[in-house]
Amino acid sequence: MTLTLHNTLTRRKDAFAPLDPANVRLYVCGPTVYDAIHIGNARPLVVFDVLARLLRHEYGAENVTYVRNITDVDDKIIDRAAERGIAIDELTRTTTERFHADAEALGCLPPDVEPRATDHIAEMIALVERLVAKGHAYATEVGEVLFDVPSMPGYGRLSGRNRDEMIAGARVEVASHKRDPADFVLWKPSAPDQPGWDSPWGRGRPGWHLECSAMSEKYLGPEFDIHGGGVDLVFPHHENEIAQSVCDHPEHPFAHVWMHNGYLMSEGEKMSKSLGNFYTVRDLLDEFPGEALRMALLKTHYRQPVDFTRDGVREAKRELDYLYGALRGAEPEAVAAVRPAPAAPGAEDADMIDVERALADDLNTPLALAALHALAADVYRARDVEGLSNKNLNRLRKILKKNSTMLGLLQQDPDLWFRAGTDDGAAIDDLVAARNAARKAKDFAEADRIRGELDALGIVLEDGPAGTIWRRAG
Repeated sequence: MTLTLHNTLTRRKDAFAPLDPANVRLYVCGPTVYDAIHIGNARPLVVFDVLARLLRHEYGAENVTYVRNITDVDDKIIDRAAERGIAIDELTRTTTERFHADAEALGCLPPDVEPRATDHIAEMIALVERLVAKGHAYATEVGEVLFDVPSMPGYGRLSGRNRDEMIAGARVEVASHKRDPADFVLWKPSAPDQPGWDSPWGRGRPGWHLECSAMSEKYLGPEFDIHGGGVDLVFPHHENEIAQSVCDHPEHPFAHVWMHNGYLMSEGEKMSKSLGNFYTVRDLLDEFPGEALRMALLKTHYRQPVDFTRDGVREAKRELDYLYGALRGAEPEAVAAVRPAPAAPGAEDADMIDVERALADDLNTPLALAALHALAADVYRARDVEGLSNKNLNRLRKILKKNSTMLGLLQQDPDLWFRAGTDDGAAIDDLVAARNAARKAKDFAEADRIRGELDALGIVLEDGPAGTIWRRAG
C-alpha cells in the first residue's frame, strides 16, 4: 500500500519512499523536562506514535527506528529548579518520570531510542568544532560560539520566511559580538552555579538547536527519512537543525520528510493559565481516561488546528464506550492485544484495508476512526442476529481489535474499561443477577425496582442475546 505524507519542506503530499526499507528512520523532538506536559505537548506524542505504529506495520517493527529525545539541559530547567529550590538533576529526573507515566496513559508506545541531551555533550562539542573548522561558526569574545547564518545557502527554505521575518520570529538579540543579527547560539558559557562542561571555548553548555542535530546523527546517521514535531518548531528550531547538520555534512540533505502537527487551542482560546484553560495531562487524567484524551486528539487531522475542550473529551469517551461495547462478551482470545504484522511487499491485509488506507493517506485519523465505527457496527449487527455462531462474531471482534491497535485504541479489557472508577463492581454484578432472576421469574415489578436502583447509581444496562452487560453512564 502506498504511503503518502505531507512534507513541510516541499509543501505537498508525496509518496513516501524510505532510503532503506530495512532501516526506516524517524526522529521526533521530545520534551524539555522542566514541568509537566500539557495537552498541547500531548498532541505530537499521539500523532507520531500513530506514525510509528503505521511504519512498523508497513515495514516490520525490526526495520523501524523511532528516536524521541529528552532535553534535560536548558535555561528553562535552570530557572525552574532555582524557582523551586531543588537540584537540577532532581527536577529533570522527576519530570521525566512523570512524562513517561503521562505518555503511557495516553497509549503511546515507547520510542526505540530515547537519548538525553546530557549524555551526548561530547558529540555536540565535536559538531561545533567541525562547524568552526568549516567556516560555518565562530567563537566570540563573550565565550559563545555562534552559527554564521549567511554561510548557509538556502537558510529559511523549510519555513519559507524571508530574512526580516526570520529575525523577528526568532526574537534574536542584536548584539555587537554577532557578525549577523540572525546568527544563533551553538555553545554558551555557564556560570559557576549553572550546569556546564569543559570545551575548547571554556566551561559551558549547548544551545537547544545543537542537541537534536547531534543526537539524530548518532542514532540515525547524517541522512534519515522523517523528522517530526509541532508546527511551532518549524522556525527557528528545525530551520536551525537543518543549517547545522547540512553545513556539517553538505553531501547529505539531513531529513527527507518534515512532518508537523497543527496548533492546539483550548476551549476556543489560546491556552493560558490566566484564562483557566491551561490543562496539564496529569490534571486531565484525574478527570478522564487517557484513552479518551487520545481519541479526542485523533478526531482532528494532525495538520489541522484542533480546539481541545472538556466536552470534546466527554464525546470521545462516549465513542469509546460504543467501540468497547462491541468487544464485550467476546471470548478472551478475540480481544487479546494484537499487533498487526506487516503484509508481504505489495500486499494488502484484507482485514485492515479501510483503516490502513486512511492512515496511509497522510495519517487521516478521522477517516480511520470512521472505519473503526463501521467495524463496530458490523459487530453489533452480527451480535443481534439470532443463531449467529460465536465463531463468526469473534472473527469480527478480532478484526475490530486488530484495526484499533493501529490507532492505539481499545487496548484494555472491555469489562475493565466500563468498570473504571467503580469500587463496587461485585455488588453491581449481584444486583444485575438479581434483576435477571426476577425477570426470569416474571416478577417484573422487582426487576424494575432493581433497575431503578442501578439507574440511581449511574449504571446503564444493555440487554442482548448474550445476556445483560453494564457500564457506568457518561
